[in-house]
Amino acid sequence: MSKFIKTLKNIWGIEELRNKIITTLLLMLVYRFGAHIVLPGIDAAKLDLTTAKSGALGLIDAFAGGAFSQASIFALGIMPYISASIFMQLMTILVPQMQKIQKDGESGRKKINQWTRYLTVIVTLVQAGAYITYLRQVNRDALIPAFDAFFPITTLIVLTAGTLFVMWLGEKITDKGLGNGTSIIIMVGILARLPQSIVQEFEAKSNRGGGGPLLFIIEVAVLVFIIMGLIILVQGVRKVSVQYAKQIVGNRSFSGARQFLPLKVNGSGVMPIIFAQAIMFLPTLVSYTNFENKAGIARIFADPTDAWYMIIYAVIVIAFTFLYTALIFNPKQIAEDLKRNNGFIPGVKPGQPTADYIGSIMDKITLPGAVLLAVVGILPGFAQRLGITQGFASFFGGTSLLIMVGVVLDTLQQIETQLLMRQYDGLMKGGRIQGRQPSGIPTTTTSAI
Repeated sequence: MSKFIKTLKNIWGIEELRNKIITTLLLMLVYRFGAHIVLPGIDAAKLDLTTAKSGALGLIDAFAGGAFSQASIFALGIMPYISASIFMQLMTILVPQMQKIQKDGESGRKKINQWTRYLTVIVTLVQAGAYITYLRQVNRDALIPAFDAFFPITTLIVLTAGTLFVMWLGEKITDKGLGNGTSIIIMVGILARLPQSIVQEFEAKSNRGGGGPLLFIIEVAVLVFIIMGLIILVQGVRKVSVQYAKQIVGNRSFSGARQFLPLKVNGSGVMPIIFAQAIMFLPTLVSYTNFENKAGIARIFADPTDAWYMIIYAVIVIAFTFLYTALIFNPKQIAEDLKRNNGFIPGVKPGQPTADYIGSIMDKITLPGAVLLAVVGILPGFAQRLGITQGFASFFGGTSLLIMVGVVLDTLQQIETQLLMRQYDGLMKGGRIQGRQPSGIPTTTTSAI
């Protein structure tokens, strides 16, 4: 305990790190304050808070920290920017012209970022139009009649401005604060619902009497166990031994170093779950001429506790895990980077044989990683079927828990790096990067959205 307190003192004693933490907290506070400002022309006391917290809409509301159900100026949150970023990321992988622009260095990165912002505006306008339709159908009683003529245009402008402001906050956190700003904003929105969900679950179990409180304690213990397993999944790697040849620089000779190449079990991160949920959301969008009553196939795709929903969802997650891993992981490029840095895998010839060897290992570890990721995705549905309230069940897996764990680990890794640079003891023992890593070769750091 004393060592942990000493580490916290070291963190606070580093001026640069202290300023980053304070900046991040202040910007997060601004975001949470804006999430409680209601759109013009809406009576907040008459809002229906239940519809937006169920089914697929519940995920959007979770990412927005409850701003979606509360008809806030930040109702769309950072999700339009996330959608635009994912689209641009896929384009840089699939379109050769985009790949060339990305390889132009800083100028190419700025150009792609600018296109992402433009695309964010377009996506926000489309989603804002759908949100206006949703409000008029589900929360028609909350709309102020005298403001009805101005409501569509003002809501369109305010929601677009709100999303762009949240995007700006995320970029400022990335530049001036600590961690990935977009991921931290999502995590803050998710965590904002955690205290209320815990209270609701405790009250629900207490009202049952008997062993209700004990059952609640067991649920919390299971949640902690799931989080521990998810940390293992996020940080799990297959270490491939790499040997570096002896080098002579000037009159000095450097002996070959023996390192390892970490291949992540979950190399695709949270992307397969996000893609799967987007696909599962499409049938419900088609049926959203009536937001309140869904039937047939739309009901299946809107109910995460349905057995068919779980099966289809799991299959999509596994398929997208293989697809996305194949898109972002290039064994041939890694083999070339190893060769360029005078590195080789013992017993494997450099060049194409090395690429084939790395590719075969990645195929073997991707399958269990994909299956585990699918299990994580459907856990909230299982939790609801076992009688856990929907709000608390959403923290038992899925995108919410995966993002939370990934962001926390990524932030801790950045703090760890700052401490080690200043000769302090780090926070984590197992996740440090040892030795030199050739450019283009993945490391053991955790990447968030």
